[in-house]
Amino acid sequence: MAPRMTSVLGCDPADLAAVEAIVAGAGTSFARGMRVLPPDRRYAMYAIYAFCRLVDDIADEDGPFADKLPRLQAWRIRISAVYAGRAGDPLDRVLRAAIVRFGLRHEDFDAVIDGMQMDAEQVIVAPPEQELDLYIDRVASAVGRLSVRAFGDASPDADQVAHHLGRALQITNILRDLGEDAERGRLYLPRERLLQAGVPMEPGAALASPRLRAACLAMAVLARTHFQAARAAMARCDRRAMRPARLMAASYDAVLSTLERSGWQEPRRRLSVPAWRKALVALQAVLP
Repeated sequence: MAPRMTSVLGCDPADLAAVEAIVAGAGTSFARGMRVLPPDRRYAMYAIYAFCRLVDDIADEDGPFADKLPRLQAWRIRISAVYAGRAGDPLDRVLRAAIVRFGLRHEDFDAVIDGMQMDAEQVIVAPPEQELDLYIDRVASAVGRLSVRAFGDASPDADQVAHHLGRALQITNILRDLGEDAERGRLYLPRERLLQAGVPMEPGAALASPRLRAACLAMAVLARTHFQAARAAMARCDRRAMRPARLMAASYDAVLSTLERSGWQEPRRRLSVPAWRKALVALQAVLP
């Protein structure tokens, strides 16, 4: 029997349903992946995801940067209000409950907004490696730091999982989404890797370069290093709490393997992992 929604985080069922609707409306497999969690932790993750989705939508939408920045600032004020106990809508109320229950940190929400602001205030093209790492820490690893607490582990080792897995996942996203990003005038491959490989730093020219593969392979090696460090940190954490992290690592590892096999011969084509392989890697990730 499914648990009664009235018991979840002490929240009104209507608030929980509203947050879940935001997640479902994003059209991703996120909700399905979070079903391995108990209800309180699952809805905490739904609230974290909904927050990230709404803030990311501001950064990604068309329009002048000057119009986006006040809306991101409004989110900073809104999160501060939630921490002060002032919750104005269903998402605020479920976030507040998750913050109190799982000790989610204010600075991690702010870091996510900072990362989205980096995307909103400029078109990112071949950033220096240090700047890219800061961007990834904010848009990916900060989400991980929120997530591991909702998963059930707030230890320093869990923060290391967030640090490394966030970087591994985001680098994989960058390598997968080269074509989509180029269409928007963006190129997230770092300047140093492009220069080392002899790849132009203009998005269209970079994707047309026969040397692109070398730059991508170098980033794939970096992603592999972070996957390895994340798994080592997971081994020191609560095994049950790390189930969602293992699932995400296995899923994205499969994506990275697919990209590596493709050799980035058609960088404008977004590759996907066959459904049967997704099921297999998920099964391997959750079995003892």
